[in-house]
Amino acid sequence: MCGIVGYIGNKPVYDILINGLKKLEYRGYDSSGLMIYDDKLLIKKSKGKVSALESLFVNEKDKNGTLGIGHTRWATHGPPNQVNSHPHVSNSEEISLVHNGIIENYDSIKKILVKKGYTFSSDTDSEVLVNLIEDIKKTKKVKLGKAVYYALKQVVGAYAIVVFDSTNPKELVAARLGSPLAIGVGESEYYFGSDATPFLEFTKRCVYLNDNEMAIVNLKKGLTLREIKKDSIIDPYVQELKQDIEDVEKGGYDHFMLKEIFEQPQSITDTFRGRLLSPEEKISISSLKRHYEKFSSANRIIFISCGTSWHSSLLGEYFFEELLRIPVEVEYASEFRYRNPVINKGDIVIPISQSGETADTLAAIKMAKSKGAFLYGICNVVGSSIARETHTGIYTHAGSEIGVASTKAFSCQISLLLLMGLALGEKLGTIDNKRYNRVLKELYQLPKTIEKVLKSNPLIEGISENYLEAQNFLYLGRGYHFPIALEGALKLKEISYIHAEGYPAAEMKHGPIALIDENMPVVVIATRKGNYHKVVSNIMEIKARGGKIIAVVSEGDEEIEQLADHIIEIPDCDELIAPIIANVPLQLLSYHIANKKGCDIDQPRNLAKSVTVE
Repeated sequence: MCGIVGYIGNKPVYDILINGLKKLEYRGYDSSGLMIYDDKLLIKKSKGKVSALESLFVNEKDKNGTLGIGHTRWATHGPPNQVNSHPHVSNSEEISLVHNGIIENYDSIKKILVKKGYTFSSDTDSEVLVNLIEDIKKTKKVKLGKAVYYALKQVVGAYAIVVFDSTNPKELVAARLGSPLAIGVGESEYYFGSDATPFLEFTKRCVYLNDNEMAIVNLKKGLTLREIKKDSIIDPYVQELKQDIEDVEKGGYDHFMLKEIFEQPQSITDTFRGRLLSPEEKISISSLKRHYEKFSSANRIIFISCGTSWHSSLLGEYFFEELLRIPVEVEYASEFRYRNPVINKGDIVIPISQSGETADTLAAIKMAKSKGAFLYGICNVVGSSIARETHTGIYTHAGSEIGVASTKAFSCQISLLLLMGLALGEKLGTIDNKRYNRVLKELYQLPKTIEKVLKSNPLIEGISENYLEAQNFLYLGRGYHFPIALEGALKLKEISYIHAEGYPAAEMKHGPIALIDENMPVVVIATRKGNYHKVVSNIMEIKARGGKIIAVVSEGDEEIEQLADHIIEIPDCDELIAPIIANVPLQLLSYHIANKKGCDIDQPRNLAKSVTVE
């Protein structure tokens, strides 16, 4: 995870770096640090969030300089303390480095360097890397760029790095393998970031480094891009970003998460833009149109993903098997990559990731590709690694999601999966035309439907007051609502630190019912469609054992109203649409419980937005 920033140019660097780190703090906030060069290296580091680092810069002279690098850390090697914080410096104190990733063979390299007389103050793999670079620079008598090149040829693992050598103060060197890194291109100035958000207010021109690429940025020579494996110069591809800085500001909300929950109508509208023009027109998804034959002849479809995206995949399985009548499997990317799965050339693998940088998902993609599968990627971030590594795919266009707990990205993923399922089902002739038209009409109205659901926010906030002392929650759903139960439980765990489990409602009797008493709140998704009366029976079983019931029900439901302690109504709709809508109240419930408990909602403990390390 970890967040990297950097700048070289003519502007004062401190504000650029510190504000950039604040924008990347969602990637990790165990510790942070800055290196600023102003005729000499100045390094300040602090345990905790960027605000703690900011408090160390009381002397305005410390902020001088027009070159620097910074880092906000999610700890892997070594505990989160000041010593293990980045930037790290070499023994000579000439070379400094920030690093996101894991160097797997750092210990063997460290032993060699120790024999050569190098000493280490931290427990990190990153300090080993910076001293390896220094050792190569001295022994081979080469410049920094070449030293970095030789060093990266020796290391095993993942990295995004930015390196500075004080003996050449007009240059920064960057490289990536498995961890994201972007370079913003300005007028005689360059910005570095784990994503583009740190420099959006300064430039929209951006170069996303690919795996095994190294950039040498020199104020006199400009940007030089090299392919590490081939040791060849390549032309950089400069993108013009469309994202605005307003997208990553709170906009008057107390938390990014709440803002992003309320952005869902607009985000889904953006997801549908150009693809669902009206309820009367057929769905138009260009990347599907080009590959209809692959889907029509597919032996099976395999979704691979992690976390919330895995819950999206589960719902995708329900949608695709219902609408396409093609066998579908859902795999945790972290497990898929380490076993020997059977993959055939007629298989379609669909990786899903908000960031497009999830390490396990990327590794699974490469493995599936090597076995001949067709890769169709779904992600949110334009230019991300998953977008580049797959054969084709589609962007969700959810917009920037800063809150660590995913909300609008999830809603856009599942809305898009349903849209894809309808498009493919209509093309393959596997969906009844009347139902296709009915669902399409409801899907077109989905943003307005969610706007209506969001008006229940005060009601849900009131419900949350009753459960601030709860230690455990159970979430139940059947059919399409089972993945939503899992996602609801995950949201509560992530931001309130309350233990919660999602279960298929029928499985409650196979163990979890033993936990139910007057202290066990149970959230039940019980819309009229699907196995409604089966869910009513589950609610009665909970009630008989004294459990507290929060029920998400269809408008006008009177039967469950008599049984539940609290009800949250959502508009009545097709069972394919219902899980997308039912998800929203569960997001709000998690938010309000966490907020009233005083939890750090946008940056929950031990988590980071994008898991770019194993």
